[in-house]
Amino acid sequence: MFWLDAPSDRVVHLKTRNRPPDSRTFRWLPKAAMRPLGPDPSHSDCVLVVGVSRPKLAALFLSVMLISLFLTFHILYDSAVYSIQAATAISENKIAILTNHIPNPPVFNQPVIFPNRIHFPKTSRRLPQVSIWTTTEPTYANLYFPFPCPAVQCLIIGVRKCGTRALLEMLYLHPRIQKANGEVHFFDRDENYLRGLEWYRKKMPHSFRGQITIEKSPSYFVTPEVPERVRAMNASIKLLLIVREPVTRAISDYTQLRSHAATATLPQQQTLSSTSPLSRSFEDLAILPNGTVNEAYRPLAISQYHVHVHRWLEVFPREQLLVVNGDQLIDDPVSQLRRIEDFLGIEPRIGSNNFYFNETKGFYCLRNETGDKCLRETKGRKHPRVDPVVISKLRKFFVEHNQKFYELVGEDLGWPEE
Repeated sequence: MFWLDAPSDRVVHLKTRNRPPDSRTFRWLPKAAMRPLGPDPSHSDCVLVVGVSRPKLAALFLSVMLISLFLTFHILYDSAVYSIQAATAISENKIAILTNHIPNPPVFNQPVIFPNRIHFPKTSRRLPQVSIWTTTEPTYANLYFPFPCPAVQCLIIGVRKCGTRALLEMLYLHPRIQKANGEVHFFDRDENYLRGLEWYRKKMPHSFRGQITIEKSPSYFVTPEVPERVRAMNASIKLLLIVREPVTRAISDYTQLRSHAATATLPQQQTLSSTSPLSRSFEDLAILPNGTVNEAYRPLAISQYHVHVHRWLEVFPREQLLVVNGDQLIDDPVSQLRRIEDFLGIEPRIGSNNFYFNETKGFYCLRNETGDKCLRETKGRKHPRVDPVVISKLRKFFVEHNQKFYELVGEDLGWPEE
């Protein structure tokens, strides 16, 4: 560091510590070589003159600084222009929805192209936000959000009370599987679907490249508008449909509904009202007074699988749907999981060492490097005793429905006919 005290002739020079005098980068000029700044030669406060002894090093340093500034401003400018143009595109599509005018649908799974630049979709949580468009009118039922980069690669679409939770937990044993926590209900509930893509993306777990994210919501299977909404997200998605023998599934459904109703009863209402449908036996609800099967009873309606799977196969090709035998998953989980691993295109990693039979619960529990795990107490409830005559009548009723289901999926599951 150097300074010159103008009123005197002293030139003060502080050398850099531990450096020889000839290694200085900056030097002072003698005071005699300086000119006064003002008209009065005697008036001069302090003059600092710096000379550069290493011009190449200084030029390199200055060049690096200029390049860094240029790149920083270029990135900021590019991001600002992209954000403005993207916002404009979204606004135009929203206006099109309100005016019931649908522009040509964008080509998804392709880069977003703006003048003089190409922006590839971000892969954070595998789901960037894009513009929205509708197919006919802007109603809840036909509002679809096309996803250029899907949030999930596989969906467990149902069926309720067939082991969807157990299946998801078993698949999660595989290192290449990630699962969403809980049932998201994005595609079947309008209030969730209208929250948009960003809301759904935040419900998905982070995953590494090569991992498969799976979500399960059993009500997807029976909700009419869900197949089209799912296709708008990912037309090549893999679908898992787990089913059980229809009468067994219906009894399990009845058991859960009755259990939930009893849990939700207010303290002053310790018992279910005698007029409540859930206070009645399964036989009374499944069989009408005239002795015919109550086809409108919801647990029986859901068990008519062909009615619902038909809608899915109208939207997705058969090879994208795998039917999982829920009864076999209980007795021999490894064989069913091996089929699923092959269907998803992942190496077989789940084996018999990942399971142990729990004598108390009566079904298999999970085991991995960190410990053992069983499904919570509400899973595997004990079913009420049902009159064998009613069970036989219901199985005969389902023979025709089961046959239609076998024909649609191209597989005979061998369910009993009486």
